[in-house]
Amino acid sequence: MTLPPAAGRPARVLLADDHAVLREGLVQILAKSMPHASFGEARSGEEALELVRRERWDLVLLDITLPDRNGIEVLKDLRHVAPEMPVLMLTMHPEDEFAVRALKAGAAGYVMKNSDSDEIARAVERVLTGGRYITDSLAQKLAAEFGRDTERMPHERLSDREFEVFGLLARGHTVKDIAARLKISVQTVSTYRARVFEKTGMKSNAEIVQYAIRQKLSE
Repeated sequence: MTLPPAAGRPARVLLADDHAVLREGLVQILAKSMPHASFGEARSGEEALELVRRERWDLVLLDITLPDRNGIEVLKDLRHVAPEMPVLMLTMHPEDEFAVRALKAGAAGYVMKNSDSDEIARAVERVLTGGRYITDSLAQKLAAEFGRDTERMPHERLSDREFEVFGLLARGHTVKDIAARLKISVQTVSTYRARVFEKTGMKSNAEIVQYAIRQKLSE
């Protein structure tokens, strides 16, 4: 399968992920179906934003867990900097965690890093040609999301970064674990946890775990 060039010219794709090995692997995967495409790489959210401000890109593949900022926050900024440029979320986080938030924020699609190479190539092709890449299971989640009552659930009051910390707490990670995973300080994680407690009305990690199980947020 050969992907069509964007607007009659070779596509330019920016890969925003802090893992060099993953970026290298993505280039190898996409180069097979996009032999004339050119690729750029960003190791952080701010670096991705700077590259988009300076250069024209046809697509950004964006991770959610970045060393400086949550990827969905970066996505929102990218939508302001380059409104017509599609952004495809490529992440390790399951759809249940961030997919609906990402699509609401303007993502053109959501695909897991552990997907096979053909699926990743299909997702990129779909988005580059003006479509959206959404799995059947995600389409059902979106239908349920938009069809339910408008009153927000406690976890929906959280910012994207707060929700990321909430999800890790719900899976039993300690503050120290989360700090290492997100590459931020223990004090910063503690601040996010305090905000989670304040916004949700919960008072302990155990309450977060129980709530996440009831709402099927920790599967």
